[in-house]
Amino acid sequence: MNPFLVLVIVIGYFLVLISISWLTSRKADSQTFFTGNRKSPWYLVAFGMVGATLSGVTFISVPGEVGNSAFSYLQFVFGNVIGFWVVAAILLPLYYKMKLVSIYSFLDKRFGFYSHKTGSFFFLVSKLVGAAFRLFLVAGVLQLAFFDAFGIPFELTVSVTIGLIWVYTFRGGIKTIVWTDTLQTLFLVSAVVLTIFAVSKNLNWDFAQFVSEIRNDTNSQIFFWDWRSGNNFFKQFISGMFITIVVVGMDQDMMQKNLTCKNLKDAQKNMVVFSFSFLITVFLFLCLGAMLYIYSEKAGISIPVKTDDLYPMLALNYFGLPVGIAFLLGIVAAAYSSADSALTALTTSFSVDFLNIEKYKEEKRQKIKRWSHLFFSVLLILVIVVFEAINNESIVMAVFRVAGYTYGPILGLFVFGIYSKRIIRDKWVPLIALISPVICYFISSNSARLFNGYQFGFELLILNGLLTILGLFIVSRKNVIH
Repeated sequence: MNPFLVLVIVIGYFLVLISISWLTSRKADSQTFFTGNRKSPWYLVAFGMVGATLSGVTFISVPGEVGNSAFSYLQFVFGNVIGFWVVAAILLPLYYKMKLVSIYSFLDKRFGFYSHKTGSFFFLVSKLVGAAFRLFLVAGVLQLAFFDAFGIPFELTVSVTIGLIWVYTFRGGIKTIVWTDTLQTLFLVSAVVLTIFAVSKNLNWDFAQFVSEIRNDTNSQIFFWDWRSGNNFFKQFISGMFITIVVVGMDQDMMQKNLTCKNLKDAQKNMVVFSFSFLITVFLFLCLGAMLYIYSEKAGISIPVKTDDLYPMLALNYFGLPVGIAFLLGIVAAAYSSADSALTALTTSFSVDFLNIEKYKEEKRQKIKRWSHLFFSVLLILVIVVFEAINNESIVMAVFRVAGYTYGPILGLFVFGIYSKRIIRDKWVPLIALISPVICYFISSNSARLFNGYQFGFELLILNGLLTILGLFIVSRKNVIH
């Protein structure tokens, strides 16, 4: 694709986002940035969350991963859906009742200072790593499509990428993001639908043949039952449910959007509608992946060694200009719809949980928010540059592998806090949260030898959470009511 055309598309795209930011951030204060003044329409939040949840990971990695693990990812998504419902039924009522800005304030009220800081710290690490992986994807695509043609280094690509996010989020925060996510989700879904139509046309398929070819393709197998495999149904389903409970229900990023709804009922409606929208969209991505492999085989096109490159390669070089433009808009939207809210959530959690922003007057709050926002923008740039130097595996697997270790202690803390009345020795919590992932890593690395060939998949998060719960139980005592 012509680099100048890419430049025009990207500039036009961000002009639209900046215009939305200007409209939504007028008369904005710190509450607008952190809570959207709790006035967001639930249906906009639901639609926008699709793009934020899918991100560039789904957009690029999931279609390519079809050639490696077929439709097994759908087993994981079925668990996601149940997880969304659990969040709506159990966690949202708790957060609304406590009127939280940062959800990790719950840990302070339930356990104490060290638990609060530990939960927030592990979130900051988790979200920073996850957002960096997602932005790494879009920075790589922009590097290939535009910046390489002008000899611009990757580091500058990343800096421009983060800088544009900062421009349209630094004032309106979460209120702006609710609206920009809606636009970005529209671009993302439109891109995959348009690509499916284009591939179908190239293969001379009508709708009936599309359904038949996908159903009969060897890459469309959904269910896997080998208990030793990481793709086993029960591993994927249960892991999908627990990961959703943690990376949505116990994640400041995703919950911050939900907490901008007017009331609990609206937030719960948002979560249920979103869960079905998410399932349908992921299924479309998997169908697209199967089609890309079928097309490549019939056209004699070699599959890239790194399967993440399959969709970008075909969309930008084989399916015509409209699909190329749609793909570019889709990947940029996918990455930015998760990265912008991640940056806002990082700013919120750090400002509330570590800098105690709520105790200051508005002028001081604005100053704290502004510097925190800038700090995490710079930190994201640095982490992405490091990833560019060391990455050598499928992005989608890397993201969830990291989440399995860093979100595990968060899962343990929240579950123990909600379902146990025991009183913990708060000062021991940071040590437990560090030891649990280390033990988890040792068990996972040696699982095939220790457990007769058993290999851990996404259920690693559950093991990590259970180890944290065990540690918390050891350093706790009964709550004796006099």
